[in-house]
Amino acid sequence: MARKRAPGFEAQREDILAAAARLFAEQGFSATSMNQVAEACGVAKPTLYHYFQDKQELLAQICDSHVHALLTLVDEVKARQLEPDAHLRALIERFTRAYADAQAQHRVLTSEIKFLVDAERERLLDVERRVVGEFATALCRVRPELRDAKLHKPLTMLLFGMINWTFTWLRPDGELSHESLAALVSDLFFGGLGAVQLRQPALIQ
Repeated sequence: MARKRAPGFEAQREDILAAAARLFAEQGFSATSMNQVAEACGVAKPTLYHYFQDKQELLAQICDSHVHALLTLVDEVKARQLEPDAHLRALIERFTRAYADAQAQHRVLTSEIKFLVDAERERLLDVERRVVGEFATALCRVRPELRDAKLHKPLTMLLFGMINWTFTWLRPDGELSHESLAALVSDLFFGGLGAVQLRQPALIQ
């Protein structure tokens, strides 16, 4: 019979993941020790190994939780069966707002995933590609001709470039809130999307 987990097991596990994400984001995965994670959580080091095998597993779980949370947002928006414009706007705004509560996790996913073993990194990158693919599909619903012009993927990556790196400059105590930024990104992207011309992009030789 499998041993039952104590009621506080999952809460403690999430606290450890959150503390590790903050440390990895602030000082990097390589520079962070398990001792520092334990100290940040207020637990003994052996307690960490009750939850996680090693620092690699901590990193993998932080990235896994974050990227699957983003995939869940995609599914939630799809379930609303919105019209094309509203669907893409909802994706942009949900993602931008989500980063407000997951800045450390997002920084870790974008900059520290390289430290995972190849198989684990590729598994998570596959999930990321699914998320990006859903955005590209949503963009093509707004302007279907972009797919034939092979512009849907570059435009999707430009969109992610707008929202993925806000953690580097947007401050929680600043004048611009994530809520306001979400609407701003949507307006800016939609304002430019209609102006995109269907000329063949230059190919890099």
